[in-house]
Amino acid sequence: MPNPHYPLSPPGAPSSPIPKTQLLLCLIAIIGFFPSLWTLYRGQGSREQLAISRLSITLALTWLLGYLLLATSAATSDFLTLRLFILNSFLTSGYFLVSVWLILRLMQGKSGRLPGFNTLAERVLGKYLS
Repeated sequence: MPNPHYPLSPPGAPSSPIPKTQLLLCLIAIIGFFPSLWTLYRGQGSREQLAISRLSITLALTWLLGYLLLATSAATSDFLTLRLFILNSFLTSGYFLVSVWLILRLMQGKSGRLPGFNTLAERVLGKYLS
């Protein structure tokens, strides 16, 4: 049965398309954590929305944990302070670059998956927030 809003939808396509802007919003570094958490808390959404939300939360929490550990280590170390702050800036830059890369992939219509992080997100967050 064709969707009245999208009469030329391909066969086998879901009846309501996933709002791409919602997926892109979830992948914005740091800010996307909150809409992702809300999506998982409600438990409503397509499989892709839930997967992107779990990935976004996993990336944000991994970055936050690494950031806090490196900042704490840098504050307590006398010898490695500068090196730990530089490593912290690489971690933060990497998090933002991965977020931008995932956003660009979604805009191109490709998959928004990161093999290691998607598996981790399914194991950890899949138990509690889905």
